[in-house]
Amino acid sequence: MWMEIGTVNDIPKLGARVVQSGQGDIAIFRTADDEIFALFDRCPHKGGALSQGIVHGKAVACPLHNWNIDLVTGEVKGPDNGCSRTVPVSVSGDIIRLQMPDVKATGTHG
Repeated sequence: MWMEIGTVNDIPKLGARVVQSGQGDIAIFRTADDEIFALFDRCPHKGGALSQGIVHGKAVACPLHNWNIDLVTGEVKGPDNGCSRTVPVSVSGDIIRLQMPDVKATGTHG
């Protein structure tokens, strides 16, 4: 099921917004080019909140140990290994939708 979670402008450029789901928090990221990506808000290394990381290009750096996570695939960029689960995103106009059940907005981080 696709759930509307807000607009592109609700997320600061190079920032993130967190939404809650029955499966855990999801971080919605906005790149400098206004692309939108979603990952579960947990680094595969030590569980750091990816929503608190620094977005650069199409990646986010975990705030705990600077692991770089690819926003497209969820894969950790070498030399480290691991993967964060991606969440399908749809943007129509400026409306963002996630393909997740039970999603509620909780706030913005930038």
